[in-house]
Amino acid sequence: MKAETSSDRGATPPAGGGQAAVFVARGITKLYHMGEVTVEALRGVDLELYESELVVLLGPSGSGKSTLLNILGGLDVPTAGSVVYRGEELTAAGDRVLTRYRRLHVGFVFQFYNLIPSLTARENVALTTEIVPHPMPPEEALDMVELGDRLDHFPAQLSGGEQQRVAIARAIAKRPDVLLCDEPTGALDIKTGIVVLEALARINRELGTTTAVITHNAAIARMADRVVRLADGRIVRLERNADKLAPHQLSW
Repeated sequence: MKAETSSDRGATPPAGGGQAAVFVARGITKLYHMGEVTVEALRGVDLELYESELVVLLGPSGSGKSTLLNILGGLDVPTAGSVVYRGEELTAAGDRVLTRYRRLHVGFVFQFYNLIPSLTARENVALTTEIVPHPMPPEEALDMVELGDRLDHFPAQLSGGEQQRVAIARAIAKRPDVLLCDEPTGALDIKTGIVVLEALARINRELGTTTAVITHNAAIARMADRVVRLADGRIVRLERNADKLAPHQLSW
């Protein structure tokens, strides 16, 4: 794994070269006011994410990973700084523009699956396909995460890993440009977590979806093109993997 210099961050795309910057974040600061206490969740973060890369954001709880991901995904806005998505300034956008951005361009995967219990896997995925103009058929999305034989099963009939893969299928069915994943294996055992990571790696590889995965598990970083290490609201290190590992090669 190779550490990047400051010049790498500003000018050089990830290994492979030639990718365009999907996100350019500059000076991102986020303050939360809790009574008389002010918490600085992010402290002047600069970051680029590039076309078709898989990035792991690594750091302990409270390091600012989720806050940064929520800002990139349009779920939150920074106190200061700017986020540009494909040339469009998100931090100056209103609620209507951000809602459209989230709907059309971003897929979210969270630690907890948030499936609707009364709907089958196919129906849970179809909820997403109804809000975008050119969706992937639910059956195709579920097949991509190797659940083509579980289309008509309800969440209670699925394991935790299968439910997470349904959540991934739901996120990718709208063909998002960006997939943002917040601790997608956090509630899973090692074996099941690797199956979920295999699904994310396949989507990144076959669809070219820019993918960012938050984790506190350092072993997962080995599957990334780049690793962004955060601590205390700052990016403390950027690294590139010269030799990525497939998820089934990971151990923790």
